[in-house]
Amino acid sequence: MDLGIKGRNALVCAASKGLGFGSALALAKEGVNVTITARGAETLEQAAQKIRAAAPGVTVKTVAGDITTDAGRAEALAAAGEIDILVNNAGGPPPGDFRNWSREEWIKAVDANMITPILLAKAVVDGMAARKFGRIVNITSSSVKAPIPILGLSNGARAGLTGFVSGLARQVAKDGVTINNLLPGRFLTDRLRGTIGAQSKKAGDELEAEIAKQATTVPAGRFGTAEEFGEVCAFLCSVPAAYMTAQNVLLDGGNYPGTF
Repeated sequence: MDLGIKGRNALVCAASKGLGFGSALALAKEGVNVTITARGAETLEQAAQKIRAAAPGVTVKTVAGDITTDAGRAEALAAAGEIDILVNNAGGPPPGDFRNWSREEWIKAVDANMITPILLAKAVVDGMAARKFGRIVNITSSSVKAPIPILGLSNGARAGLTGFVSGLARQVAKDGVTINNLLPGRFLTDRLRGTIGAQSKKAGDELEAEIAKQATTVPAGRFGTAEEFGEVCAFLCSVPAAYMTAQNVLLDGGNYPGTF
C-alpha cells in the first residue's frame, strides 16, 4: 500500500530507541523526512544513523534535549520546520503507590505525558489545518483503556491527554488534520527488559527465561516489536487513514480482555 506521505516532514519525540525509534524508522521508510528528539545525544545520533541506512534519500535531523521544557520544544520545532506529522512520545513515569507520590511527582508526570504533547500540538495544528493536511499521533499506553494500579501516575496523566485530544480532533477534522492515540501493550523495549530484569533478579531467574515465561501470558504468545508498532503508527499518519480520527488504537497482542 502506498501511504501517500513521501516527502512529508515529521517530528518524532523520544525516538532514540523503543517505540519512538520504531515510529521514526517506519515513517522514514515511507519517504518521510524525520526530525528525532531525545535527551541523550550519542544514542540519538546512533538511531539517526540506523534510520539513514534503512531509508537512504530521506533527511534525518537530530535534536538532543528535553522535549518537556520550553527550550527543548522550541529547538525541536525550529529544526523540524514545516511539520506535517507529529508523533508525541515520552517515557512513562515510575510505578508505585499513590500514597507515596508528592505533588511535585504528579506535576512532573502530567507535564511530560499530558501538557507537553498538548503544547506541541498547539504549535503545529493551525499550520497543518491551513495546508489541509496533518497527522498527530500520541503514543500513550494500554493503561488508558485498562488502568494498571501501580502505574497511577501514567494512568492519570495519559487519560487527561486522551480526554483533551478527543475534543481537539473533532475541531480540526474538517481541515484534513487527524489526531489519534496509539496505545501500546507489552513491547520488548529496553524499558520492559528493565522491568522484567528486576523481577527476574528478585525471583532468582535468568532474564531471557523470565522474558519467555511472561510472553506466554500474551494471547499472541509473544511481546510486540518496536518495528511493528512503527508500521501501525505510519499507517495512522497516512493518506488512506484520512477518515480515522479521535480514536484510541490498542496494540497489545490481544491482551485486553474486554469486548469494547
